[in-house]
Amino acid sequence: ELSYPFIIMALWGILMTSLICTRQTDLKSPIAYSSISHMGLVVAATLIQTPWSLTGAVMLMISHGMVSSALFCLANTNYERTHSRTMLLTRGLQTTIPLMATWWLLLNLFNMALPPTPNFWGELMIMTALFNWSPWTIIITGLGTILTAAYTLHMFLMTQQGHLP
Repeated sequence: ELSYPFIIMALWGILMTSLICTRQTDLKSPIAYSSISHMGLVVAATLIQTPWSLTGAVMLMISHGMVSSALFCLANTNYERTHSRTMLLTRGLQTTIPLMATWWLLLNLFNMALPPTPNFWGELMIMTALFNWSPWTIIITGLGTILTAAYTLHMFLMTQQGHLP
């Protein structure tokens, strides 16, 4: 089929953008790359054209759109308070703004697709459909999920934990 190379590129893009996220120092960059990574799942799901994949794609697009917008809003709030987007310079905000730290935690858990969030159900539907299409895709999507958790937790810990600079 003509869609095979595009599905493979979309899955490869999930891994590459996730790896790029782990090396970012600017707070807005991992949020933006996270969107690209999540949309790689959506592209792959759309190309295999099954009911589960299309339902999961719509669910993931809607929920990720809300979560990503809220994360950008929080990143801007961090910038307004610290006048810096560098994660190393925004450490320790949990002690000064505990309510905002709670929102950071909640939205990062949504971004990681923690159950029972809509992101989780969308990703689960997509991963199930991709696994039915080809069992090898579970390796790539599994690695993508692990990397997403890694850079999301890194972003949270770098901005909320530690001592104030």
